[in-house]
Amino acid sequence: MSELNGLLQRLSDAGIDFVVVGGLAAVLHGSSLVTRDLDVCASLSGTNLEKLRGALRDLHPRHRIATEQASFLENPEPGVSLQNLYFQTDLGALDLLGSITGVGDFDQVRESAVEVEIFGRNVKVIGLDQLIQTKEAVGRPKDLLAAMELRAIASKRD
Repeated sequence: MSELNGLLQRLSDAGIDFVVVGGLAAVLHGSSLVTRDLDVCASLSGTNLEKLRGALRDLHPRHRIATEQASFLENPEPGVSLQNLYFQTDLGALDLLGSITGVGDFDQVRESAVEVEIFGRNVKVIGLDQLIQTKEAVGRPKDLLAAMELRAIASKRD
């Protein structure tokens, strides 16, 4: 978890407006899932990309999905429109998503987010109902299992 802590600190300290989604969000809502990467939803505007480059510069961010795994520090060039970014850094995997399946774009995700303290930082986390929605909308077996567990957690909170 120290890697996730380091990545969260970098994003937060750089002033990037983001919402934690995915496995860590599930854990923060009480799930027993194990996660080794950080998934966040954020605006992938030019300003945020430059902040992100500055925050990750010394962590050697490389595009994880691309065939040649180019450095994020040089690729994409300014002005290129992006939907999602998938990185491997010295602290682990980081996925930046411009929208979340079943919920919507960054503004819609942020609207329903809750604030949680983790690793000494206050961060926004996708709401439990929206997390369940996205897990079900994605529909992979591991996501459907997570959605079942999250529904059980939600029912105990009601």
